[in-house]
Amino acid sequence: MSAQQQYDEIGEAYEGFKALPLEQYAVVPGFLALVGDVSGKSVLDLASGTGFYSREFKRRGATDVLGIDISGEMVAVAQKLEEHDPLGVRYEVGDVSTLRTFEQPFDVVLAVQLLNYAPDIATTELMCRNIHQSLKPGAELFLLNQSPDFRFDGPTPDKYGFRSELTGEEAETGPKVRTTALLDPPVSFVANRPRREVYEGCLKAAGFTELTWVPVEVSEAGVREFGADHWADLYANPPLEMLRCRA
Repeated sequence: MSAQQQYDEIGEAYEGFKALPLEQYAVVPGFLALVGDVSGKSVLDLASGTGFYSREFKRRGATDVLGIDISGEMVAVAQKLEEHDPLGVRYEVGDVSTLRTFEQPFDVVLAVQLLNYAPDIATTELMCRNIHQSLKPGAELFLLNQSPDFRFDGPTPDKYGFRSELTGEEAETGPKVRTTALLDPPVSFVANRPRREVYEGCLKAAGFTELTWVPVEVSEAGVREFGADHWADLYANPPLEMLRCRA
């Protein structure tokens, strides 16, 4: 099943992901801190889903925010949320492997769980080139992905709201993985887990420099809420990792 079909089926349930402990106390605060101050900047949010980060960065002072997702259903949910609480965020359906050109390149591009849906290395590199063309020279791209070092036989992120399992299939970029958000009912989707050298090779081939991997850490609120010991499995076997680079 393609990414588009998977996410069309998930639709509004995707908003619920952000309430799960891993997202609420580690991923979201970590990614927001990584991107930093966006006031006065334009932001392109690729694989924008239901628009969580698009909305968040618009609230934080971004001048122009455009969210693009391959799933029409996800974009419809994002637009409904925009109508309910107008922030001035624009959304459109699009595929990053055939990304349109923009009159004005952006100051910041976000790619949360995007490159793991590329079926092969050539498409991964093509996506990276399209992203590079969408950025102003010297501007930054911020990625969030499953950690290339995640051990499927190691401590699991189940207690933080997610399960991650190998499907037994292998893509050119890495193994295929089924991730389940432990909601009620649970929501699963299948993507690839690209190897570290796939990310680095494709981004560098597209012209990106200053590649820096950044760990996802638990916020102070997360430690207060659950205690430090609760998060030991996350640190022992990090399920996600961030990456920043410069155009």
